[in-house]
Amino acid sequence: MQTFKNAASASIVISIADRIIENRAYLSEIDGKIGDGDHGVNMAKGFGMAAERLKGQQDATLGEAFELLGSVLMNEIGGSMGPLYGVMFTEFAEQLAGREDIDPPIFSAMLHGGLEGIQSIGSAKVGDKTLLDALVPAIDAFDAAIGAGEPFDSALGKLVVAAENGRDSTLNLVAKIGRSARLGDRSLGVLDAGATSCAIILKQLCQSVQERLL
Repeated sequence: MQTFKNAASASIVISIADRIIENRAYLSEIDGKIGDGDHGVNMAKGFGMAAERLKGQQDATLGEAFELLGSVLMNEIGGSMGPLYGVMFTEFAEQLAGREDIDPPIFSAMLHGGLEGIQSIGSAKVGDKTLLDALVPAIDAFDAAIGAGEPFDSALGKLVVAAENGRDSTLNLVAKIGRSARLGDRSLGVLDAGATSCAIILKQLCQSVQERLL
């Protein structure tokens, strides 16, 4: 069974931060069409702050890096997404605590922990035009691939495809949660910023893990 090491994996989180910062303007542009227009700015600020701190902690485990990122997002940035992503990464860290080797079941438990954390502080569900429209199908696709006997790297690829398809599905959804919900049908035809950033995060996470698989 393919695995990767939890130890000295802070660079995975730094690489995720790099992708969010690269997409700062794009995420804010999307958010500006039906929201406050600050999603990219806030996300880049939080991920950037975490990455700068992690650059001095390259020997940190992936779990420790997620814990730091989650803390920054929950406590040091504004916007509605900070707490949601903050609790997701904090729960990721919880599932990885004490783990030396990360295999598909542990990775799945990590993803499910993050999802449950988000659901514990919000009422959104799939179809409400939120980050869950990318996250839930991604987890389902990963679990289905592993359940079918596919190797870790192949299952990660399926996860990414499902996340991006989920992101794209938000074009045809009416927002039901948050500030954009007040627009009703006028929210049709626009990607959800949270689903878009979620797909970016998951793609970079999976690519970084694939590079480390043993």
